[in-house]
Amino acid sequence: MSEQTVREWRAVEEGGGDLVLLDGFHALKHALRFGADVRVAVADDPEAVRALAAQLAPDVEGDVERLVQAAELRTLLPRVHPTGVAALAVRPDAAEGRARLERMPRTAPIVVLDNPRNLGNVGAVVRLAAGFGATGVVTRGDLDPWHPNVVRAGAGLHYATTVQSVSLETLPEGPLYALDPEGEDIRALALPDDALLAFGSERHGISPELRARADHLVSLPMRPQVSSYNLATSVAMALFHWGGPHPG
Repeated sequence: MSEQTVREWRAVEEGGGDLVLLDGFHALKHALRFGADVRVAVADDPEAVRALAAQLAPDVEGDVERLVQAAELRTLLPRVHPTGVAALAVRPDAAEGRARLERMPRTAPIVVLDNPRNLGNVGAVVRLAAGFGATGVVTRGDLDPWHPNVVRAGAGLHYATTVQSVSLETLPEGPLYALDPEGEDIRALALPDDALLAFGSERHGISPELRARADHLVSLPMRPQVSSYNLATSVAMALFHWGGPHPG
């Protein structure tokens, strides 16, 4: 492994920069499928990773063959993924992502996470949004939606949608539907394609300032005395109610 690769890896560990850690084969596979600029992939056993690509993702087998090189992963990572591979990819251009979020008319909602706290939950939401074909996931607050633990939980599907941080002032356009226990039952509503679907933090719910900004308050059906749903579960229910990706 080259000294440059080691330097790039250390830079990702220290935070900042424009490179993203892809931890595990599924993260690498998804990033390649959705056009990521993957700079290097390293594995304890490159031949095993190539065989995995041939078995699970022949569409990116050639890219994996070209990229993967031998390295002792435990010298680069605090925890080695069971698939024995990791990679570095370029983080998407923020201006291009913002343009995609602002493009109208929109054909799918944007998920807004208001002050989320759990990195794994945010990654799970990105994975859901990618699967449903949502326009993007935006977060409000100090959590970095491109944190390595978020990307790990999202299985590299950050590259299949648009993921960015925003402020209240820079929310994309569109009617804002905030999930709130006092809102109207979601089953009585049709969610438009240009909706912003806002979900509060796991503990405190929607913030007062975002609640005041909302065009609609919406609630999910829930049995009395049950406190709440997991964040990713709530997002899945709302996106399923919206309708999911259009056929064809």
